[in-house]
Amino acid sequence: MLTSIQAYSQVIYEFLDSHPRIQQHTVRIYLQGATVGILEGEVVFEQGIILFLYERLDFLRQQIMLYSYEVRQRGEKLYWYDPQPHPENPALAVNFPHHKHTPPDIKHHRISAPDISFTQANLPFLVAEIERMIAIG
Repeated sequence: MLTSIQAYSQVIYEFLDSHPRIQQHTVRIYLQGATVGILEGEVVFEQGIILFLYERLDFLRQQIMLYSYEVRQRGEKLYWYDPQPHPENPALAVNFPHHKHTPPDIKHHRISAPDISFTQANLPFLVAEIERMIAIG
């Protein structure tokens, strides 16, 4: 899947285009060198929910080098994921360095994110998480 920009683009765009809860998106994937790519954009859902995506991709190593996933609802930041290491927090060791920032004290409250990875597309998990949130209301 992360073998080339063409392969990754096909997976991402087919997923986005086949998901009925996604109202629109501005996701684009482009090269920033011979083997490095960028995925960035917004995915808009019902209830005013927007997923902001950023990934720096290494197709030679077949991995996501860096990412930021942020979810907002009507302008309010609900939560975000990032791989910034926090080795001082043993609760995050399970899936180091992947973690999720959640309320309360969203900047400092972090929980492990076992479903986020550097080696696979994270978009399906992120969309499923938002869909569960929408279903609850």
